[in-house]
Amino acid sequence: HELLGKDEAEVDAKISAAWQQYFHGSADTQRLYYPVADDMAYVPDVANNDVRTEGLSYAMMICVQLDRQEEFNRVWKWAKTNLYHPTGPFSGYFAWHGDFQGRQIDAGPASDGEEWVTTALFFAAHRWKSGQGIYNYEAEAQAILRTMLHKGAEPGTGGITSMFDLTARQVVFVPEGDGAHFTDPSYHLPAFYELWARWGP
Repeated sequence: HELLGKDEAEVDAKISAAWQQYFHGSADTQRLYYPVADDMAYVPDVANNDVRTEGLSYAMMICVQLDRQEEFNRVWKWAKTNLYHPTGPFSGYFAWHGDFQGRQIDAGPASDGEEWVTTALFFAAHRWKSGQGIYNYEAEAQAILRTMLHKGAEPGTGGITSMFDLTARQVVFVPEGDGAHFTDPSYHLPAFYELWARWGP
């Protein structure tokens, strides 16, 4: 804020206004946060008329940084309930997108979603402490991180790989097929990896 000549009050007011617009503004023209039944909420991808782990994880990161635990928990519960794979070849990963009712459109995961979800959960554990079940943020983060790093060594994955190429030491585009053999520049998050190294198992 010093470089822009703004004081703390001006910065806080701008952030507060953005929060109000995107999370609690007009449902038709402003907001990107939609509460639904069972204490959940989704964040739409307005260009594609669906819900993606990328957008959900960004929302979780915004919530935890602004100390908004209720909204964080709602978005996290929607992701975990609707997009997470508890069993099968993709177990431990999330489907990368679904519809507004929570039905998976494509079961495959996208690495950026898992990266951001994991770090947002670690932040939540440090800010709010871990609760029970899916709100045990620390345990949830550790489980996703373990899958990202070691999925390829699990039996019965049917060719589903880890989210990191251990030879190239880079995040992969997707952990399956040809996408497991190249990367995406926007997926490289070295500050996250530093924290994982400190907080991981």
